[in-house]
Amino acid sequence: MKYKHLFGPVPSRRLGISLGVDLTPYKTCSYNCVYCECGRTTNLTARRREFVPTKEVISELRDFLSQKPPLDFVTFSGSGEPTLHSGMGNIIGFLKKNYGYPVAVLTNGSLLFMKSVRSALKKADVVMPSLDAVSEKVFRKINRPAPGLDLGKIIEGLVDFRKEFDGKIFLEVFIAPGINDSLAELRRMKKVLGRINPDKIQLNCLARPGTEKWVKTASYRQLKEIGDFLKPLPAEIIAEFKKAKREKLVSGDVSNKIFAMVLRRPATAADISASLGLHINEVNKYLRILLEEGKIHSESLLGKVFFKGG
Repeated sequence: MKYKHLFGPVPSRRLGISLGVDLTPYKTCSYNCVYCECGRTTNLTARRREFVPTKEVISELRDFLSQKPPLDFVTFSGSGEPTLHSGMGNIIGFLKKNYGYPVAVLTNGSLLFMKSVRSALKKADVVMPSLDAVSEKVFRKINRPAPGLDLGKIIEGLVDFRKEFDGKIFLEVFIAPGINDSLAELRRMKKVLGRINPDKIQLNCLARPGTEKWVKTASYRQLKEIGDFLKPLPAEIIAEFKKAKREKLVSGDVSNKIFAMVLRRPATAADISASLGLHINEVNKYLRILLEEGKIHSESLLGKVFFKGG
C-alpha cells in the first residue's frame, strides 16, 4: 500500500522512533507563525472539519501497524495543525483500542478551548502544545492567528486541558529574541506556565530559516538564562545546538540520496519531497541531521530556503 497520510518512521530527539500521521493538507494551520520552518501558512483557518477521510487514515494505520514495526510512538504532526481534523479523536481511539503503541500529538494548542478538541486528545499518552506569548500584542506578532482566535481563551483551554488530561504535557515555548523575551513578557509567561502546570516546559529557537527573514536565533546562553528565570518550573532546552546529542538515522540510504541530490544542485525541501516521493516532514528530519553534521548548508533566495551540499 502506498501511504498518503503516514510518513516515516522518522527519528525524533524527544520521542525516539516515530511514525508520523498527517491529517491536514500542506500548510493548513490556525497560525501563520513568523518562525515556521515549513514556510508561510497557505490555508489559515480555525474551522475544524474532516480534511482527509478518517477511514483512509485508519486503513493505512491498520496496514502499516500489522507489520508490527519497532516504534516508540505514533505521532500526530505533519504539515499543518492536526487538531483541525474533526476525526482525530476517532483515529486515536482506534490506535489505543487495537495497538500498544504510545500516541503523541504535536499541536499549537490554539483549539484546546474547544471541549471537543480536549475530548479528542484525552486518550493520547503525550500531548505537546506550544505557547509562545501571553500578551495579545506579542501573540499577534509572533503567531499571526486565524480570525476569531482569542489568546485568553487559548490560555484557559490549556489550563482546562491540564485538569482533564491524565497523560504527559510537554509545553513548547519558542523564543524569538526581540519579540517575546522581554522581562515583562517573561514574568507574565512564568505566571501563566505555573497555572498550566505542564510536566515539562521545552524552550526552543530557530534552527533553520523561518517564514520571515528578520526572525533571530536565540543563543544557548539566552535560553539557559530564561530556563533559570522560570525555575522552579520544569524548563529544559530542546533547541538544536552543536552540543546536542545527534539522532541515529533510520535509513542511511535516504540520507545519502538527499545528500547526492543537493550536491548536484540546490533544492528546497518541497523539491526533494517531490523527487524522492517522501513526506516533507520526513525530508525535513534528514535535512536537519545533515545540517547538524555539516554536510549541507541552507540559503534563502526569493522567499524560499534552498539546501546545498558542501
